[in-house]
Amino acid sequence: MAREERIIVALDVSSIEEVEALVDKLRPSVKIFKIGSELFTACGIRAVEVIRRKGCKVFLDLKYHDIPNTVMKAARSAAKQGIDIITVHALGGLEMMKKASQAAREEAARLQASPPLILGVTVLTSMDKKDLRSVGISGSPDEEVIRLVGLAEKAGLDGVVASAREIESIRKNVKGDFLIVTPGIRPSWAGRSDQKRTATPKEAIEMGADYLVIGRPITAQEDPQAAAERIIEEIKN
Repeated sequence: MAREERIIVALDVSSIEEVEALVDKLRPSVKIFKIGSELFTACGIRAVEVIRRKGCKVFLDLKYHDIPNTVMKAARSAAKQGIDIITVHALGGLEMMKKASQAAREEAARLQASPPLILGVTVLTSMDKKDLRSVGISGSPDEEVIRLVGLAEKAGLDGVVASAREIESIRKNVKGDFLIVTPGIRPSWAGRSDQKRTATPKEAIEMGADYLVIGRPITAQEDPQAAAERIIEEIKN
């Protein structure tokens, strides 16, 4: 995997013009772009089309969490749109994740296309033990992540989204080429913002992350491409 393919840039913007500008600036260095709730709510499938037209991959991070039948249909639609990576909330349960995985693969096979990678979202990097307790989860973030990782693996998902702090524990509890996509990445020269369980790009890669999700430390810089190249160099070294 090339270094530039290990970075996923989060496009936390709300207009097609901003998407166009950022992808044009970054695509020499970045090959995968994440569409989250803000951008998809504002621009819908047009954002997907812009990224794909420019020869880049799409990570649709909508964290599907609904009854199994609804999530199954959403996953099928994502495969039909040629999306490369999608997320489901692992808290949605085993059956929901199974349905999503099966539907996406079946639709891709029907279209004779590559199926999207399906990732289970474990515990958001903005949450700590106090936050988990407030929603009725008594264990630590690490314990909850490992429990959800087990469900995701059993459901046949390709991997999970988890903070760098849980990577080593996850690797000890999964088999084969189980992917770990790590958000909450903050270079040493960037602020933490609203993230609580963070790591630098170098730390996350050394711990065993496959992909790094990075937003504001790249997109909010005066020269986004220079920031991306700086991070790639950090990974390289």
